[in-house]
Order: sequence, then C-alpha cells, then structure tokens
Amino acid sequence: MEEILSPLRRAEQRHWARVYLRGLLHVTGRKTPRRIARAGALPPTAAQALHQFINASPWDWEPVRRTLALRVAATVTPYAWTVAELLIPKRGEHSVGVHRRLDPATGHTVSCQRAIGLFLASGVHCFPVDWSLVLDEDWGQDWPRRLRARVPEAETARPAGGHVRDLAAGVVAEPRLPDLPWVLDLTRCDDAGGVLAGLARLRLGTVCEVGPRHVVFTEGPFPSVITVGELMDGRYARQPHGIPRQAADGGTRVIPIHTYVGRVRLPRRDTGRADGSFTYRVLQRPAPDGRRPARYWISSLTDRSVEDVMAPVRSRAAVRAAVTALRERFGVLDFEGRSFPGWHHHMTMASAAYAFRYLPGGPASGPVAPGTAPAEAAS
Repeated sequence: MEEILSPLRRAEQRHWARVYLRGLLHVTGRKTPRRIARAGALPPTAAQALHQFINASPWDWEPVRRTLALRVAATVTPYAWTVAELLIPKRGEHSVGVHRRLDPATGHTVSCQRAIGLFLASGVHCFPVDWSLVLDEDWGQDWPRRLRARVPEAETARPAGGHVRDLAAGVVAEPRLPDLPWVLDLTRCDDAGGVLAGLARLRLGTVCEVGPRHVVFTEGPFPSVITVGELMDGRYARQPHGIPRQAADGGTRVIPIHTYVGRVRLPRRDTGRADGSFTYRVLQRPAPDGRRPARYWISSLTDRSVEDVMAPVRSRAAVRAAVTALRERFGVLDFEGRSFPGWHHHMTMASAAYAFRYLPGGPASGPVAPGTAPAEAAS
C-alpha cells in the first residue's frame, strides 16, 4: 500500500488514504466516511476529513492507478486485459453522470451511473486497475451541471466503446505494462466494429465475443459480405477442434470449437468496405445442448492454436466474479459525493483495496467470492 500510495505527495493525504482503505476492507455494510470513522473509533472530525480526502482533496488519481497496475503486473502472472460494465444505482439526479438506463440484469430502467472498468486477469482473479465514467448527452451538454460536478472540459459524452478504446490507449502509452490479448464481450456493444478497429489501430491482440449478426468480409477470389452466424452455418467452411478441460469430477471433458477455414476482414467505419489492413479468424462454440444459442468470437491472433486463442476467454467469468466482489465487499456502490474527481478517488481506493486483499501474500488467496471456482476457457 505504501508503494501504491506513493504518488500522493502530502503526508495527510497518505494518512487518510490508509484510513479509507482500512474502512473499505473491514467495515461491514455501507462504507461511507461516517461509518469508517465510527468503526475505527476515530475523533468526530475524522468523518469530515475522510469526506474531504475523497471529494475535495486535489490529488491526481491517474498516477495512483498506474502504480497499482504496474504492481499487479509485477506481482502476478497476468494473461489478459479485459473490461466490464458496472451500473451503480443512484437516487436523485445530482451525482455526476447519473442518468436513466436499462439494466440488462433485471430488464428494468434504473437511475444509475455507468462505469467501465479495466481489469488485469491472472489466475482466478481479475484486478481492477482503471475506471471510466460514461456520460450521456445531457451530461455532455449541460455546462452548469458539469461545472458543479467538476467534470473536465475534455470529458465528453461518447459511447461505451469509446471508453474501451481510451482505456486501451492508456495501457499502450505505458510501455512497462504487459502486452497481452484483450478479451472482450461485445455481444451487447452498439459499436463492436469500432472497438475492434480501434484496438487494431493500437496493434493489440484481441479475442472478442460477438453476436451472430456481426458482419464480416470473406477473402478469396469470390469475397462476400456475411454474418458470422451464416458463415459458420456452412458445413464445409468450418473445421472442428476439441479443447480438453478438467471436469468437476476430476475427469476430462472436451469443449468443441469450430473455426472458419479462411480469414475474414471487418468493414471500415467510413466506407463500409472491407478493411484491408487486418485479418481475423472466426471461432464458434456450438450449442452444447441444442437449446442455447451458439457463441462466436473474432480474434486477431491468427498465428496461434485454437487452444491458445480460447484460453484467455476464461477471464470473462473471472471478471464477473470480481465485479460482484467489488459491489459486495469493497464499496464501489457506496460513494456519497457528487463530483467527478470524488467518484474517481473513491473507485481508485476500492481498486487498491481489492489488490491488497487478493494479491499473493495478502490476507486472502482464494477465489473472489464463496463457491467461485477457476473459470474454464470458453465457459
């Protein structure tokens, strides 16, 4: 923690950061400044000092997150970068970024903040190392409200895919961070093609799950425009593979994976024609029982075996467990302030608390949630 908090230049900032982190780790229930101060038997003024540290103190969260990411990468053996969306329910309309949105988990429209988290996957854990707050068009144009929430002028309203590209660009800008595949679930992304194109421009390896209607261009003397679902329906256009995995009973089971025999290209966003700069492979996991739909991935890792391509997909199950732990144990839903810097300060502290708990040598070394087992590739 001393290393991760070293970018905080003032001694009182580091002191209150340690107090806040202890509260995130040990306080049960809502983790607010008042409850943290009360649980630590601190003086009455401590709650105000903690509130000040999160909401008003002018410390820069980006160096802290960069130090956190470097520490995680140096301590564990990471195998993938991935992202996850987090909806944070909010009452009222004054908290920064709050807007009405459909919650895919419940099917209900909720008033919430929408966050995109960047995670570094290793073993059964996905460590959060960066965050982005999605602003809708109202927040992009309401300058009085932006001023009250201290939203930087450069922070604009843009789709979630734009935030993913920005997070990836931040990783590329730090050469000490590992060059790993980006494993993303783009099945509900409105701009899946834009995300793939943005990651390709950054020369990043990708393994991205897409919906069956995602459009690709086939190569060869008679190229065609086709969806990945239609492409993989062609019996003679796919090759079967089997990936052995250990079953829960100790035996071995084989996960069937089909691959397209050729390579595909993606449409350019400006012309709709095939982008000639990059080629991809298409992989399919057929429905195991005939009732659930097949799943599809597009990967830029064209020179690797099927098993190597699909291995990092296990991060998707791990990141879901990490998000659950962040919600239930580390207080990411409990930020009480209204400002943009305050939100980022709180999310930075929650990420540091997660790392303290689960990095090797920390107080916990098991899965992030009771009953969570190591995720299998293509699970």
